[in-house]
Amino acid sequence: MTASGADFAGLKAIVTGGASGIGLATAVLLAKRGARVACLDLKPDGLPAPLAGFTADVADDSSVRAAVAAAVEMLGGLDVLVNNAGIGALGTVESNPDDEWHRVFDVNVVGLVRVSRAALPHLRASEHAAIVNTCSIAATAGLPQRALYSATKGAVQSLTLAMAADHVREGVRVCCVNPGTVDTPWVRRLLAAAPDPAAELAALEARQPTGRLVSPDEVAAAIAYLASPLAGATTGTVLAVDGGMQGLRMRQP
Repeated sequence: MTASGADFAGLKAIVTGGASGIGLATAVLLAKRGARVACLDLKPDGLPAPLAGFTADVADDSSVRAAVAAAVEMLGGLDVLVNNAGIGALGTVESNPDDEWHRVFDVNVVGLVRVSRAALPHLRASEHAAIVNTCSIAATAGLPQRALYSATKGAVQSLTLAMAADHVREGVRVCCVNPGTVDTPWVRRLLAAAPDPAAELAALEARQPTGRLVSPDEVAAAIAYLASPLAGATTGTVLAVDGGMQGLRMRQP
Protein backbone atom coordinates (compact mmCIF):
# COMPACT_ATOMS: atom_id res chain seq x y z
CA MET A 1 0.00 0.00 0.00
CA THR A 2 1.00 3.60 -0.56
CA ALA A 3 -0.37 6.83 0.87
CA SER A 4 -2.06 7.51 -2.46
CA GLY A 5 -3.20 3.92 -3.04
CA ALA A 6 -5.80 1.65 -1.48
CA ASP A 7 -4.69 2.11 2.14
CA PHE A 8 -8.37 2.12 3.20
CA ALA A 9 -9.27 -1.07 1.31
CA GLY A 10 -11.73 -3.10 3.36
CA LEU A 11 -12.20 -0.35 5.96
CA LYS A 12 -15.52 1.24 6.87
CA ALA A 13 -15.93 4.91 7.67
CA ILE A 14 -18.56 7.32 8.93
CA VAL A 15 -18.25 11.03 8.12
CA THR A 16 -20.58 13.49 9.85
CA GLY A 17 -21.53 16.63 7.99
CA GLY A 18 -20.70 14.53 4.96
CA ALA A 19 -23.04 16.09 2.42
CA SER A 20 -21.01 19.23 1.65
CA GLY A 21 -17.74 21.08 2.13
CA ILE A 22 -14.94 19.38 4.04
CA GLY A 23 -17.13 16.42 4.94
CA LEU A 24 -18.07 15.60 1.36
CA ALA A 25 -14.48 16.05 0.15
CA THR A 26 -13.31 13.68 2.88
CA ALA A 27 -15.96 11.07 2.15
CA VAL A 28 -15.14 11.11 -1.56
CA LEU A 29 -11.41 10.78 -0.89
CA LEU A 30 -11.82 7.90 1.55
CA ALA A 31 -14.01 6.08 -0.96
CA LYS A 32 -11.44 6.63 -3.72
CA ARG A 33 -8.82 5.08 -1.45
CA GLY A 34 -10.85 1.95 -0.85
CA ALA A 35 -13.14 2.63 2.10
CA ARG A 36 -16.86 2.03 2.30
CA VAL A 37 -18.27 5.34 3.51
CA ALA A 38 -21.49 6.43 5.18
CA CYS A 39 -22.27 10.15 5.38
CA LEU A 40 -24.36 11.42 8.28
CA ASP A 41 -26.01 14.77 7.68
CA LEU A 42 -29.21 16.71 8.28
CA LYS A 43 -29.90 16.45 4.53
CA PRO A 44 -27.78 13.67 3.02
CA ASP A 45 -29.23 14.20 -0.44
CA GLY A 46 -27.51 13.98 -3.78
CA LEU A 47 -24.40 12.16 -2.62
CA PRO A 48 -22.26 10.73 -5.41
CA ALA A 49 -21.90 6.97 -5.67
CA PRO A 50 -20.70 4.95 -3.87
CA LEU A 51 -21.35 7.10 -0.78
CA ALA A 52 -24.33 6.14 1.40
CA GLY A 53 -26.34 8.80 3.21
CA PHE A 54 -28.05 8.64 6.60
CA THR A 55 -30.13 11.41 8.15
CA ALA A 56 -28.80 12.49 11.54
CA ASP A 57 -28.96 15.53 13.80
CA VAL A 58 -25.87 15.57 16.02
CA ALA A 59 -27.80 17.71 18.51
CA ASP A 60 -30.21 14.81 19.15
CA ASP A 61 -28.86 11.70 20.86
CA SER A 62 -31.55 9.31 19.63
CA SER A 63 -31.05 10.51 16.06
CA VAL A 64 -27.30 9.95 16.34
CA ARG A 65 -27.62 6.49 17.85
CA ALA A 66 -30.11 5.38 15.22
CA ALA A 67 -28.02 6.72 12.33
CA VAL A 68 -24.76 5.23 13.61
CA ALA A 69 -26.41 1.86 14.18
CA ALA A 70 -27.93 1.87 10.69
CA ALA A 71 -24.66 2.95 9.09
CA VAL A 72 -22.63 0.32 10.93
CA GLU A 73 -25.13 -2.37 9.93
CA MET A 74 -24.93 -1.30 6.30
CA LEU A 75 -21.14 -1.04 6.34
CA GLY A 76 -20.62 -4.28 8.23
CA GLY A 77 -18.54 -2.68 10.97
CA LEU A 78 -16.67 0.54 11.64
CA ASP A 79 -12.99 1.50 11.48
CA VAL A 80 -12.93 5.27 10.99
CA LEU A 81 -15.05 8.09 12.37
CA VAL A 82 -14.66 11.63 11.06
CA ASN A 83 -16.42 14.10 13.35
CA ASN A 84 -16.89 16.96 10.92
CA ALA A 85 -20.42 18.27 11.57
CA GLY A 86 -20.46 21.78 12.97
CA ILE A 87 -21.93 25.25 12.72
CA GLY A 88 -20.46 28.74 12.83
CA ALA A 89 -21.13 31.87 14.84
CA LEU A 90 -20.14 35.52 14.48
CA GLY A 91 -19.57 38.20 17.06
CA THR A 92 -17.68 39.19 20.18
CA VAL A 93 -18.38 37.79 23.63
CA GLU A 94 -21.17 40.37 23.93
CA SER A 95 -22.91 39.52 20.68
CA ASN A 96 -24.60 36.16 21.14
CA PRO A 97 -27.42 35.41 23.59
CA ASP A 98 -27.30 32.44 25.94
CA ASP A 99 -29.50 30.34 23.67
CA GLU A 100 -27.01 30.65 20.81
CA TRP A 101 -24.07 29.81 23.08
CA HIS A 102 -25.88 26.66 24.16
CA ARG A 103 -26.88 25.77 20.60
CA VAL A 104 -23.42 26.12 19.06
CA PHE A 105 -21.77 24.22 21.91
CA ASP A 106 -24.46 21.54 21.62
CA VAL A 107 -23.65 20.98 17.95
CA ASN A 108 -19.89 21.57 17.81
CA VAL A 109 -18.84 19.94 21.09
CA VAL A 110 -21.61 17.79 22.53
CA GLY A 111 -22.53 16.65 19.02
CA LEU A 112 -19.02 15.27 18.62
CA VAL A 113 -19.44 13.53 21.98
CA ARG A 114 -22.75 11.96 20.95
CA VAL A 115 -21.39 10.53 17.71
CA SER A 116 -18.16 9.28 19.30
CA ARG A 117 -20.11 7.69 22.16
CA ALA A 118 -22.30 5.80 19.70
CA ALA A 119 -19.36 4.77 17.52
CA LEU A 120 -16.80 3.68 20.13
CA PRO A 121 -18.23 0.20 20.84
CA HIS A 122 -17.88 -0.57 17.13
CA LEU A 123 -14.46 1.07 16.78
CA ARG A 124 -13.05 -1.05 19.62
CA ALA A 125 -13.68 -4.13 17.46
CA SER A 126 -11.50 -2.74 14.64
CA GLU A 127 -7.82 -3.46 14.10
CA HIS A 128 -7.33 0.02 12.59
CA ALA A 129 -9.65 2.26 14.60
CA ALA A 130 -9.28 6.02 14.24
CA ILE A 131 -11.29 9.12 15.07
CA VAL A 132 -10.46 12.43 13.39
CA ASN A 133 -12.17 15.59 14.60
CA THR A 134 -12.49 18.71 12.49
CA CYS A 135 -11.31 21.56 14.70
CA SER A 136 -10.10 25.00 13.52
CA ILE A 137 -7.33 27.59 13.54
CA ALA A 138 -9.76 29.37 15.89
CA ALA A 139 -8.67 26.95 18.63
CA THR A 140 -5.12 28.33 18.65
CA ALA A 141 -5.30 31.87 17.23
CA GLY A 142 -7.38 34.82 18.37
CA LEU A 143 -9.65 35.77 15.47
CA PRO A 144 -11.90 38.86 15.55
CA GLN A 145 -15.65 38.37 15.72
CA ARG A 146 -15.37 34.64 16.45
CA ALA A 147 -15.68 34.44 20.27
CA LEU A 148 -18.36 31.75 20.47
CA TYR A 149 -17.05 29.70 17.54
CA SER A 150 -13.49 29.88 18.91
CA ALA A 151 -14.64 28.72 22.34
CA THR A 152 -16.22 25.61 20.85
CA LYS A 153 -13.15 24.80 18.76
CA GLY A 154 -10.85 25.25 21.74
CA ALA A 155 -13.04 22.69 23.48
CA VAL A 156 -12.79 20.33 20.49
CA GLN A 157 -8.98 20.47 20.54
CA SER A 158 -8.82 19.77 24.28
CA LEU A 159 -11.41 17.02 23.93
CA THR A 160 -9.37 15.42 21.15
CA LEU A 161 -6.34 15.11 23.43
CA ALA A 162 -8.43 13.75 26.30
CA MET A 163 -10.06 11.18 24.02
CA ALA A 164 -6.67 10.15 22.65
CA ALA A 165 -5.46 9.45 26.18
CA ASP A 166 -8.64 7.61 27.16
CA HIS A 167 -8.78 5.28 24.18
CA VAL A 168 -5.19 4.69 23.03
CA ARG A 169 -4.94 1.43 24.99
CA GLU A 170 -8.21 0.29 23.46
CA GLY A 171 -6.60 0.56 20.03
CA VAL A 172 -8.48 3.72 19.02
CA ARG A 173 -6.38 6.63 17.76
CA VAL A 174 -7.83 10.15 18.08
CA CYS A 175 -6.49 13.25 16.28
CA CYS A 176 -7.83 16.51 14.89
CA VAL A 177 -7.21 18.87 11.99
CA ASN A 178 -7.11 22.65 12.42
CA PRO A 179 -8.02 24.22 9.09
CA GLY A 180 -7.55 27.87 8.35
CA THR A 181 -10.22 29.65 6.34
CA VAL A 182 -11.57 27.03 3.95
CA ASP A 183 -13.47 27.73 0.75
CA THR A 184 -16.71 26.11 1.92
CA PRO A 185 -20.37 26.96 1.31
CA TRP A 186 -20.54 28.55 4.79
CA VAL A 187 -17.61 30.87 4.06
CA ARG A 188 -19.12 31.76 0.68
CA ARG A 189 -22.39 32.71 2.41
CA LEU A 190 -20.45 34.95 4.81
CA LEU A 191 -18.72 36.61 1.88
CA ALA A 192 -21.99 37.13 0.06
CA ALA A 193 -23.43 38.87 3.13
CA ALA A 194 -20.44 41.24 3.51
CA PRO A 195 -20.82 44.89 2.44
CA ASP A 196 -17.92 44.39 0.00
CA PRO A 197 -17.53 40.64 -0.76
CA ALA A 198 -14.43 41.12 -2.90
CA ALA A 199 -12.65 43.13 -0.20
CA GLU A 200 -13.65 40.61 2.46
CA LEU A 201 -12.32 37.73 0.36
CA ALA A 202 -9.05 39.60 -0.19
CA ALA A 203 -8.71 40.14 3.56
CA LEU A 204 -9.31 36.46 4.33
CA GLU A 205 -6.79 35.41 1.70
CA ALA A 206 -4.19 37.91 2.92
CA ARG A 207 -4.15 36.63 6.50
CA GLN A 208 -2.96 33.21 5.31
CA PRO A 209 0.72 33.32 4.25
CA THR A 210 -0.04 31.26 1.16
CA GLY A 211 -2.27 34.14 0.02
CA ARG A 212 -5.35 32.02 -0.67
CA LEU A 213 -8.11 30.10 1.04
CA VAL A 214 -7.59 26.46 1.96
CA SER A 215 -9.48 24.01 -0.25
CA PRO A 216 -11.77 21.30 1.15
CA ASP A 217 -9.67 18.73 -0.70
CA GLU A 218 -6.54 19.84 1.17
CA VAL A 219 -8.28 19.38 4.52
CA ALA A 220 -9.64 16.03 3.36
CA ALA A 221 -6.11 14.87 2.51
CA ALA A 222 -4.97 15.72 6.04
CA ILE A 223 -7.92 13.88 7.57
CA ALA A 224 -7.22 10.86 5.41
CA TYR A 225 -3.58 10.82 6.52
CA LEU A 226 -4.54 10.84 10.19
CA ALA A 227 -7.23 8.20 9.69
CA SER A 228 -5.10 5.86 7.58
CA PRO A 229 -3.57 2.66 8.97
CA LEU A 230 -0.31 4.08 7.60
CA ALA A 231 -0.46 6.60 10.47
CA GLY A 232 -0.77 3.89 13.10
CA ALA A 233 1.76 5.56 15.42
CA THR A 234 -0.01 8.93 15.30
CA THR A 235 -2.49 9.81 18.03
CA GLY A 236 -3.23 12.93 20.04
CA THR A 237 -1.95 14.95 17.09
CA VAL A 238 -3.27 18.36 16.08
CA LEU A 239 -2.51 18.95 12.39
CA ALA A 240 -2.76 22.52 11.10
CA VAL A 241 -4.00 22.91 7.52
CA ASP A 242 -4.03 26.68 7.48
CA GLY A 243 -1.70 28.00 4.81
CA GLY A 244 0.89 28.77 7.51
CA MET A 245 -1.44 31.06 9.43
CA GLN A 246 -0.68 29.69 12.89
CA GLY A 247 3.03 28.98 12.65
CA LEU A 248 4.47 31.65 10.35
CA ARG A 249 5.14 35.30 11.10
CA MET A 250 5.59 37.03 7.76
CA ARG A 251 7.00 40.52 7.17
CA GLN A 252 4.66 42.89 5.44
CA PRO A 253 5.48 43.18 1.72
